[in-house]
Amino acid sequence: MALNPAYEAIGKGFVQQYYALFDDPNQRPNLANMYNAETSFMTFEGIQLQGAKNIMEKLNSLAFQKINRMITAVDSQPMFDGGVLINVLGRLQTDEDPAHAYIQTFVLKPIGTSFYVQHDVFRLALHDCV
Repeated sequence: MALNPAYEAIGKGFVQQYYALFDDPNQRPNLANMYNAETSFMTFEGIQLQGAKNIMEKLNSLAFQKINRMITAVDSQPMFDGGVLINVLGRLQTDEDPAHAYIQTFVLKPIGTSFYVQHDVFRLALHDCV
């Protein structure tokens, strides 16, 4: 397979769609369609998860209801299998908590004419300054 020339548009479009679903608690369960039942992996704040069922259990367990998100940058790269590597830098505020910077990285794997999230790594940019 060749490099996907539309990787930047794919990355930006995916990020818009993913966060539109994630940021609405009523829509969040629909994220299950973006993950593979067996071959999707997520690292969420250091917790390793595999498979859509385990990933969705984690995402549905998040207690916050209100999200205020500001995306600073979306950087995408094409992959040799036709996939897309996406790195998101932004600020995130949940409910009435203070806003924090975060980084989220996705690997989109091609499947037919579409993609699924093969890898998803999320981390708040908190530093222990003791």
